[in-house]
Amino acid sequence: MSRSIVRQSKFRHVFGQTVKAEQGYDDIRVSKVTWDSSFCAINPKFLAVIVESSGGGAFLVLPISKTGRVDKNYPLVIGHSGPVLDIDWCPHDDNILASCSEDCTAMVWQIPDHSLTRPISDPVVVLEGHSKRVGIVTWHPTARNILLTAGSDNLVIIWNVGTGEALISMDDHPDLIYSISWNRNGSLFCTTCKDRRLRVCDPRKREVVAERLAPHEGIRPMRAIFTRDGNIFTTGFTRMSQRELGLWDPTNFEEPIALLELDTSNGVLLPYYDADANMVYLCGKGDSSIRYFEITEEPPYVHYLNTFSSKEPQRGMGFMPKRGVDVTKCEIARLFKLLDKKCEPITMTVPRKSDLFQDDLYPDTAGPEPAMEAEEWLDGRDEDPILVSMRGGYMPPKSRELKVAKKNVLESRPTTRRSMSTLDTNSLPPQLLERLLEEIQNLKATVLSQEKRICDLENKLSQYTNGTD
Repeated sequence: MSRSIVRQSKFRHVFGQTVKAEQGYDDIRVSKVTWDSSFCAINPKFLAVIVESSGGGAFLVLPISKTGRVDKNYPLVIGHSGPVLDIDWCPHDDNILASCSEDCTAMVWQIPDHSLTRPISDPVVVLEGHSKRVGIVTWHPTARNILLTAGSDNLVIIWNVGTGEALISMDDHPDLIYSISWNRNGSLFCTTCKDRRLRVCDPRKREVVAERLAPHEGIRPMRAIFTRDGNIFTTGFTRMSQRELGLWDPTNFEEPIALLELDTSNGVLLPYYDADANMVYLCGKGDSSIRYFEITEEPPYVHYLNTFSSKEPQRGMGFMPKRGVDVTKCEIARLFKLLDKKCEPITMTVPRKSDLFQDDLYPDTAGPEPAMEAEEWLDGRDEDPILVSMRGGYMPPKSRELKVAKKNVLESRPTTRRSMSTLDTNSLPPQLLERLLEEIQNLKATVLSQEKRICDLENKLSQYTNGTD
């Protein structure tokens, strides 16, 4: 690729480097499922990796600081009865993670701040609405508790995980959905599909507002993500099976803003987008390199910056949110490369001589506070993310929000037990009925007190683990 297309930019000399061996994560049995997922999800607190497991699906959750060799008996999250296909951390609570699986369900999990001491098998809420495997799960960027899932039944379902109910269901796709991406304020999402169409959907109107047939002429899978300006960045293949990237204006799909051929390879290019720097990192499955580009308003609009290369091919990749990078080292991105048996963090830095905070590298970034509630979004409100300053680095909150989210979900969680109204009470003697009701009330009181005790102990353990006590 010619260097002549590179213009002067503060990101031109972004330098990628693999961390030292002891700062990686070793002995991780990465899943071998043949699904084009990243198999990895990152936030400032945790690393989550989908792993091989017998008798169902499981994933590993490690505190970011727990580097080195992972004990083979380290507890897993093991609620799914089929292989896990995708996972995603909630952008508004670093302890909440969603997963989806071949067992046709999606689940939402609450992860304690400290390292797991026993397997987690009880999700906070189970979302059942798909008739076939669920392959995509992604959180709304600005509204609390809104989660989107897509399955092999070609359905897109949007949930309120605070109540466990499906809010919106869309069946506009005639074939398998490859990828889904929300725009910056969550008013629209774009999809790529096996029918070779790129669609822009308005979920609250339940309609496709724009679509383009074959943005890339090849028949192999495409990926698409919204940029901060509302354009759509795509990766796909040409008719001759060359990998290709494109930039599109969804209000005018006739011609691309930019279209660029890369190389010949079979690996699907997974794009990871940094909205603050307007940069995109392309990680091909089976590749040993990461290309990165800057998107601008001047031709040729998508500017090649550089390529980071390493020796071993990647199985998957995770991307740290901007609030998790180290501002003292001018780190602008951190990717987590999955190999067969380990995970290697890769830091992307902009070399600077000064030790002072670099305002131009770190504009205010999306913080963990949701901009609105689920009901407000459903009623038609749109809000951009609430931004936080990166000056002085970012400190993730402790478990204060965690308790609120847990209480919110559990209060409205549907129960599978039979209620007294479904029993044939006419056949019970009055005295026996009174005793049964009294015993049920006593058991409920006991359970509630035990749950409160467990929460108190977990919070105390979290305080000791984090050194706050």
